[in-house]
Amino acid sequence: MNNLPNALHIALRTSLWALLLLGGSLGLHLFTYSTFVVDNDLDHQRNFNDGYKVFSLTLPNELSFCGEEVPLQRLDVRERLDRELLVNTYWQSNTLLAHKRASRWFPMIERILEREGVPEDMKYIAVIESGLTNVVSPAGAAGYWQFMKETAGTHGLEVNGEVDERYHVEKSTMAACKYLKNGYAKYGNWALAAASYNLGQGGVDKQLGRQKRDNYFDLLLNEETARYVYRIMAMKEIMRDPERYGFHLRKKDLYAPYLTRAAEITGPVADLTDYAIGQGTDYKTLKLLNPWLRDNHLTNRGGKTYTVLLPAEGFDSVPPAQD
Repeated sequence: MNNLPNALHIALRTSLWALLLLGGSLGLHLFTYSTFVVDNDLDHQRNFNDGYKVFSLTLPNELSFCGEEVPLQRLDVRERLDRELLVNTYWQSNTLLAHKRASRWFPMIERILEREGVPEDMKYIAVIESGLTNVVSPAGAAGYWQFMKETAGTHGLEVNGEVDERYHVEKSTMAACKYLKNGYAKYGNWALAAASYNLGQGGVDKQLGRQKRDNYFDLLLNEETARYVYRIMAMKEIMRDPERYGFHLRKKDLYAPYLTRAAEITGPVADLTDYAIGQGTDYKTLKLLNPWLRDNHLTNRGGKTYTVLLPAEGFDSVPPAQD
């Protein structure tokens, strides 16, 4: 009991110091804040310029597309490439997602391109066309490779109300290879083959005849096709050397390929929900792995054999963290 006044004194002194420290911290915060939030336009502009930096890019000294040299010594070629590099470097969210998704889908796409004799650089068409997602364009092109319905049919893809293989990554990649190889056989170079993927062979033929040139880099084309090959090359440059363009991704940030097993369907399926449950999964996962199934049933009047992907063991497990 005799120590109470002394204890009270210590407590009061400690509280006083705490208040002084808190007051100092608040004062420092207010002072720091006031140095950045100012009413004077000149100081405000100076703070902005001191704290925010955007850099122009250093272009590569040499570049190839599908093994063919790109004429970077030409002014318009350098400026067109610069535009696409800037767009994809500073559209950070889109390019980051492309990196992440590519880790899942590029291994399959690369195997098919190699098997079909198509240069690996063409995998970036799927990136610029769809961002490696099953989008539908205003014109009706669909899937990773953005096939129109008629073009898909002529390149071996089934498209109807129940099955649309434009959404089948493996089969649509094979169809894209057919298209590109046909273009290469016709034009003798991959840049024009890629341009024809956007403009169509009829459109390319028309411009080649009108302008009396046989090189993509010599042609005056509509805005979309004029940018097309440069967009492919820019995404290739950024994704093959991301740190050069300010992107820092760890292995654990990338999307791993799905763990799946295959099953065959040889007859009709009245209800895909029931089918999924019977296979130990659910309708959502079935459609995630097989987006080419477009309805909730499969009539299969022709008795075809369809291969569907189902989740394998560990499908829902988050991969172990790695640096």
